[in-house]
Amino acid sequence: QVQLVESGGGLVQPGGSLRLSCAASGSIFSINTMGWYRQAPGKQRELVASKASVGSTNYADSVKGRFDISRDNAKKTVYLQMNSLKPEDTAVYYCNLYHPWTRKNYWGQGTQVTVSS
Repeated sequence: QVQLVESGGGLVQPGGSLRLSCAASGSIFSINTMGWYRQAPGKQRELVASKASVGSTNYADSVKGRFDISRDNAKKTVYLQMNSLKPEDTAVYYCNLYHPWTRKNYWGQGTQVTVSS
């Protein structure tokens, strides 16, 4: 099993910054993709950013140039640095880990990010 624990959400003013962290534990294969999704009220969950253990990084068009995803493979942790936050970034942010060999997805419990003045 895999456990994901997120931290770093909160309330921030428009234009501000937040950094989310997600620590993974359990049976984690070396080849994986970790990322962040978000879900706003009344909307579907959407990909924000993802980063493979080796290779590609992907961003939603809406966050390109403002958000940066990074990971520390030794610590099994993924980070999301969010800058120039906008009210439309308000959502619950979920950490995700994907194992391509088993095609299994694992999710964190979610952390609320609210951008408001």
